Formats: sequence, structure tokens, C-alpha cells
Amino acid sequence: MSKDPDVLVIGGGNAALCAALMAREAGASVLLLEAAPRAWRGGNSAHTRNLRCMHDAPQDVLVDAYPEEEFWQDLLKVTGGKTDEALARLVIRASATCRPWMVRHGVRFQPSLSGALHTARTNAFFMGGGKALVNAYFRSAERLGVQVRYESPVDRIELDGDRFVAAWVKGERITARSCVLAAGGFESNRDWLREAWGQNARGEWPSDNFLIRGTRFNQGVLLKQLLALGAEAIGDPTQAHMVAIDARAPLYDGGICTRIDCVSLGVVVNREARRFYDEGEDFWPKRYAIWGRLVAQQPGQVGFSIIDTKAIGRFMPPVFDGVKADTLPELAQKLGLDQATFMQTLNDYNAACRVGTFDHTALDDCHTEGVTPAKTHWARPIDTAPFYGYMLKPGVTFTYLGLKTDETAAVHFGGHASPNLFVAGEMMAGNVLGQGYTAGVGMSIGTAFGRIAGTQAAQAVLKGARHAHA
Repeated sequence: MSKDPDVLVIGGGNAALCAALMAREAGASVLLLEAAPRAWRGGNSAHTRNLRCMHDAPQDVLVDAYPEEEFWQDLLKVTGGKTDEALARLVIRASATCRPWMVRHGVRFQPSLSGALHTARTNAFFMGGGKALVNAYFRSAERLGVQVRYESPVDRIELDGDRFVAAWVKGERITARSCVLAAGGFESNRDWLREAWGQNARGEWPSDNFLIRGTRFNQGVLLKQLLALGAEAIGDPTQAHMVAIDARAPLYDGGICTRIDCVSLGVVVNREARRFYDEGEDFWPKRYAIWGRLVAQQPGQVGFSIIDTKAIGRFMPPVFDGVKADTLPELAQKLGLDQATFMQTLNDYNAACRVGTFDHTALDDCHTEGVTPAKTHWARPIDTAPFYGYMLKPGVTFTYLGLKTDETAAVHFGGHASPNLFVAGEMMAGNVLGQGYTAGVGMSIGTAFGRIAGTQAAQAVLKGARHAHA
């Protein structure tokens, strides 16, 4: 292939790969630019596990049914209505039909893991996880003749009004007849996070204590540039898929194994040893992604998840062992928490528990009375040694500030859709996710819009060719 392709895809994760594959299948020549080295390819997609899928009846790895309306209501609830319904429904419907295409490109599925609560009906898991999915797509892309270049971060984009002209990589100018932007959010850009989150009333800079669950390569360079060039923005820069993760996790690429999944089985206290939110509000896949933000609002941006031995075996064990103690006062001491306040908090909670029939697979009747905040479900006294504590920090998965788009995945400038510049994945997820998150929906968005963007980018080339020959 000549240096300058029909379609240029910028990014190397799920959305970028879906776009590259669709554009190539439509007959366009495609060049994909991945900022990371080959060993780190795939962006945040390498850390994913599953895809949230609508289905009206049982399907291979999915049990029962998960109809469109229920998926929509789940999304509506977690976003608090901050979502574009038309685009959200487009994603939901696309999630029902993409899997045969994915299988054709080498992706394999498996049933939900036994420790992954409540997802057997809603989420199709990738065999081998996100890394296997990314590898399958890259193999398929290369077999189809997609040209892939690693360690090729795009420094800037050249536009003519709202039309894509060229991309610059390390001083080299690459032109293409259409382009798909799928280069992720800005979560690895520490300065931008600091600017977005600012300083709180305690004089802290909260984002300085954030860990990044995924790739270090999502610097938001092109996002910042496109916004400066007049592309329409969507979303709030402080909103993100943000999870409470083990405070011992690395700064980047800790991935799924640093998540702490026992929150709903115990209590969470802040640095002052006080509870601050209902740990049993809803099923964990619908609630795990609010806890990062909750912890970010606490002093020092830390929290502590406290459980007793009754919880062991009921959640996916994290990569690091919890701090273990034979008594609650000893646990407080080991976690560096004020013992008197900690014991007051735990005693108040334990006394408030009204234990009915405990069932972690249902919204059960075990709740608290007379304590604030309440614990609505799965409330059982923390009274059986040994006790465990996990220190939590906010873990950012991806940011929601992005480029406004429509059902064609085109980037918008001044109310008009670009004729040849498209966007997919985290760079536009804010159209669907104004806030909140529910497990697997990021991959649903990336897959749906990646496929649309690739198809539209190829069509823009063919349209351009027809005009040229007219």
C-alpha cells in the first residue's frame, strides 16, 4: 500500500480496530496508527473482560433475556438521564448483532465467571480477556491488509474547515481521504486531570491521588487539539468511569485485578473512620463505578473497605491480600485509623443491621435501621474474625469529555457534521455516558461506533471518488 491510505485510523484499541476492519471490508485501503509499542498495543481494551449485550432470548454464553428496554433503563439509571437516548439506543441495538461479526474476526466468548456477580444474563465475556480480543482483531486486520504502525503518536491534525486533510507523526505528514479518531480519553494526562478537578475546599488537588487503571498513552493530545480547532465538545471533564481500587495499585495499567469487589459485603469508611455512602444500594455491576468518585470526594482521596470472614469467597479476590486482623480494634490500628471513632462507626452499624434472608444474588431484605448512611441490602454485622481491610484510591478508567457526534459517527463543527472525519470509542463515549457506568457498556459503545465510523469513513472515500470521476 502506498504511504497515504484511503482511511486513516488513529488509535489501537477496540473502537479503532473495529473501524479499521469495517473500512477494509468495505474495500478501502487502511492505515492504523497506534501510539504504543507493539507489546502495549490495544489501549484500555486490553484490560477489558466483556461486552454488555441486548438479547431477547438465551444466546450461547448469555442466559435468559436482556431486552432493549431493560438495557436502556439500566443506562438511564446510572447516567441520571445524562445521555443521548437516540445514540444510546443505537448502541444497545448494535450490541445485539455484533457478536457473529466479532467471532468471524477471531474473538471467542465464554460464560460469565462465577465470581463476577449478576453478569451472566447481561454480559458476554471474552475468552482470554481484552488482550485476546485485541490480538484477534490485530491478526485479522493484518490478514486483510490493514497497515499497522506502532510507536506512532499523532502530534497534530490538519483540517481544511471541517474536512480532514492530514495527520502529523514525528514530523511526517500522512494524508488520507478520511479519518477515524479513536485515540482514547485524556485520563493519563496528569496536568489535564489536575486542571479539570482543580483544588477542593480542603486545599487538596484530588486528581494528584488518582491512579490510572489503563494505558499511559491516553494523553488526550488530539482531543485537546480538535476542541481548539472548533470541534463541538460533549461531556464534563471531571466525569469518568472511575472505580475504587486497591491503593497499592500501580500508577498505570493495574487493570481489572486491582479492583476491590467486596464493598457491598461490608462497610466503607473514610480516613476519619466514618461511613459516607450506602454500600448496598444496588447490584455491584451497576454501582462499582460510582465508588471511585465517592472516594475522590473524601479527605485525602482514600477509603477503607472493611469485611469479616463471612464475606470471603463471595467476591472476586483482588491481586493483593487485604490487611488482616483478629479484632476490629487491631484492624483500625493496622489501617492507621482512629480506634475510638472506628469502633463507634462499626458498633453503630452492627447494631443497626436488620438481618433477614441474606442473598447476594438478589436485592435482599438485609438492611439497616437508624443509622446514616443506611445500608439498603446485604447488611450483616461485621462480627466474625478474622477481619480484613483494603485501602482504596480512585482508579480512573477513562474520561467522558469528548467530541459531539451523531448516528453517522461524524465529528461536528458548528452544528455541521464533518464530511470525512469520524470519531469512536472513548473520544465520543460522553455522548452516551454523561456520568456513571455499568459493566461492559464501554465496549458496547466502542464496538458500535467503531463499526459505524469505519463504514462511514470508507463510504466518504467512495463518495469522494465518485465526485472526482464525475
